[in-house]
Amino acid sequence: MRLVMMAAVAVTMAAPAWADLVKIEDQGQFVRLINGKTLTRPMVKLTVSPDGQIEGRGSLWEIEGSWSWQGGFFCRDLFWGGDALGYNCQEVQASADGQIKFTSDRGAGDSAMFRLR
Repeated sequence: MRLVMMAAVAVTMAAPAWADLVKIEDQGQFVRLINGKTLTRPMVKLTVSPDGQIEGRGSLWEIEGSWSWQGGFFCRDLFWGGDALGYNCQEVQASADGQIKFTSDRGAGDSAMFRLR
């Protein structure tokens, strides 16, 4: 039992510092963060432009869509490989080390972490 607890502590210590993430509150702050950058994660590369467009690739398929900022949330309408993923407003958090996290359903749903490059 002691070994299991030590392993759990080691994994927790090696995990990303979620506390370093800060909620992005407004569109200007979000645009300054993403402008000129590519959002990357394994097998995904996206460009989210200040003019409201989203483009990129996820696995082998094209990703395209549009976004707007509404009530403190990033709201996007996205297509992946031609299939509609639908409209969703997401909470955005970012860290000083170039990570950005999107959490669906206004912060209550699933999350995806990207690197800003």
